[in-house]
Amino acid sequence: MIYWKKWRIARRNVELCLPELSAKERRALVRAHFRRLAQSVLERALLWHAGPARLRRLIRVEGDVGLAERSARPVMWLVPHFLALDAAGVATQLFQRRPVVSIYQAQSDPVFDAAIRRGRSRFGRGELWSRAQTARPLLRAIRRGHAFFNLPDMDFGLKDAAFVPFFGVPAATLLAPSRLARALDMVVQPVLAEMLPGGQGWRIRFGPPWDHWPSDDPLADTRRLNGWIEAEVRANPAQYLWVHKRFKTRPAGEPDLYAAGPDNGDP
Repeated sequence: MIYWKKWRIARRNVELCLPELSAKERRALVRAHFRRLAQSVLERALLWHAGPARLRRLIRVEGDVGLAERSARPVMWLVPHFLALDAAGVATQLFQRRPVVSIYQAQSDPVFDAAIRRGRSRFGRGELWSRAQTARPLLRAIRRGHAFFNLPDMDFGLKDAAFVPFFGVPAATLLAPSRLARALDMVVQPVLAEMLPGGQGWRIRFGPPWDHWPSDDPLADTRRLNGWIEAEVRANPAQYLWVHKRFKTRPAGEPDLYAAGPDNGDP
């Protein structure tokens, strides 16, 4: 039941975001996505338990991974939800020395929740704060010198958010990345994670820090952020997290986009 529910969500997201694809192409993309999704779940065992020397061999880092540890200003990494996200988290702890703080969604199962926290912070340089907590611990960690591993592309409702186009569809998108970066005078560096073919490991790309971001317009900043993510999704569509209800929150009066539709059935 959970599998079919996630399949339908992914199918609907692909239909909304990539309408230029035929129904056959959408089904093929979703199948490729689920193969990668299953692979990413299995690979967490390696990322959460393998030794650091082995992980350094498997994780290929490109770009300026050391920016945060050299920067006199706090650094925010913008890391969209591609399936190799956990590899990016490991890379920030193995390939640079700045302590890292991030926010995660606490799990209802306490055993699984503890496994996530342990796996993602086992190298001693990572701190995780639940999204249900207040922002104060996060702010204190950043002011103490932690880099912020920020995941900016999920629908958490309209609190501190606005409807910003994502692939042309209004999507509830947090304005907090722009506002926080401006309030704390942060350097903002994009980070992309990719699973390599044939079990070769992962590629983590640390891009150049963004110029003129944040600006004095959080809405314009968020449009730019979503546009960047769109371009990266088009470059690697099978590895984006399509099973999240990105368009769950709707503007007043608009219908539920995840209701059953003609191209939203089982495979």
